[in-house]
Amino acid sequence: MMIHEITVVVGRHKGRKRIGRGRGSGVGKTSGRGHKGFGSRSGSSTKAAFEGGQMPLFRRMPKRGFTNAPFRTLFWTVNLGDIVAHPEFAKGGDVNAEKLVRAGLIRDTTRPLKILGDLKGAEKLNVPLKIEAERVSGKVRELVDAAGGSVHELGSRRDRVRGIDRNSPNPEPKNLTKKLRRGGNSKAAKVARAEKAEKAKKNDKQDA
Repeated sequence: MMIHEITVVVGRHKGRKRIGRGRGSGVGKTSGRGHKGFGSRSGSSTKAAFEGGQMPLFRRMPKRGFTNAPFRTLFWTVNLGDIVAHPEFAKGGDVNAEKLVRAGLIRDTTRPLKILGDLKGAEKLNVPLKIEAERVSGKVRELVDAAGGSVHELGSRRDRVRGIDRNSPNPEPKNLTKKLRRGGNSKAAKVARAEKAEKAKKNDKQDA
């Protein structure tokens, strides 16, 4: 086949329709808009959910539940196996967001970084890594510690605002949340109270 033998497929390009050029064309006079009314005027557009003035469906439906979606934190996620497979980290060394950007494993530093523990088929980590990231999974911490490396978890912006140190064995918020300021209890306090109540029940049964 030669290039001059290639023809355009029939119907591929739709012909232009000229409106308002006489009634014989089928789209003359009112140009397909019909007679009078809001739709025939210029600027006649409404919102997607507008139903002519009646209460729209999305407002007729009751509100159900709550979502934290507008406040979620989006992370760049990288697997430990992808890091070790890259030539820059094959012999170990420091791992942080800047180095991962240079290696092409994440796009940029606009989002916080999270390291996941998938080794892509390998059973253990063979090189010592010094990882510094906003979030690190528990499996990553185990693998890196076993290989003689270290993990420093920076925490997300929300963690820093709440005063949470993710490197400590007890990462409880040091800064009071609105709920705690109002006199409420933290999740840890609720769990401790429930455990205390269970112990008291067991002791009562033993005494009886």
